[in-house]
Amino acid sequence: MKSRNPKGNGNGEGSTMDGPKPMTMKKKKNMNRLGGSGTGLSLQAFANAKSISNHYNPALIKKKKEFYKNAKYVNKYKKSLEQQNQGKNSLPSGQRTIEDENEDINGSRANNMNKKKNGSQSLRQVYEKQWEEKEKARMEREAAMQAKKEQREKAEAQRKVERKEMFKKTRHGQPVMKYRIQHLLQSIQGSSSASS
Repeated sequence: MKSRNPKGNGNGEGSTMDGPKPMTMKKKKNMNRLGGSGTGLSLQAFANAKSISNHYNPALIKKKKEFYKNAKYVNKYKKSLEQQNQGKNSLPSGQRTIEDENEDINGSRANNMNKKKNGSQSLRQVYEKQWEEKEKARMEREAAMQAKKEQREKAEAQRKVERKEMFKKTRHGQPVMKYRIQHLLQSIQGSSSASS
C-alpha cells in the first residue's frame, strides 16, 4: 500500500500542507521575553520590567536644562573675557616689558576701583528710582482702594436707612406707604432722567 506522506516518516512531521502556523517568530520572542508561554510573568522578567525606568521625570529634565543653561552662560562669559583681554593686549607678549605690565596692573586696579565706585553709584541711583516708582504706585493703589471702600460704606449706609424706612409699620401692623411711594417716585424720576 502507498504511503500518503511520501517525505515524512509516517507521523505527519514532514507534511507540506500549508495551514495556520501556531506561533509566529515575533510572538515567540515576545512570550520568551515575558517569561514563557501560559505561565504568566516569571520573577526575573517582572524584576527586569520594573527596573527599566524610561518614564517621564520632570525633575531630571529641569536639572539638565539648568545645567546646559549655566554652561552656556559660563562659555559666553569666558568669550567676553577673552575679547576684552585681546582688546587690551594689542601688542604681542614678547614686545611688552615688565614695566608696562606693572603699570597695566596698577592702572587696571585703579580703573577697577573707579568702575566699581561709579557702578555702585549708578546701581544705587537705579535702585532708588525703581523703589520710588514702586512706592508711588503702591500709594496710588492704596488711595484707590480707600476711595472704593469709603464709597462702598456710604452706599451700604444709605441702603440700610432705606431698608429701615421700607420696613416701618403702623400701630396696626400695616406698612407705612409714605416711604414706599417716595421710593417708587425716585426710581421713576431716575429712569426718566436716564432715558432722556
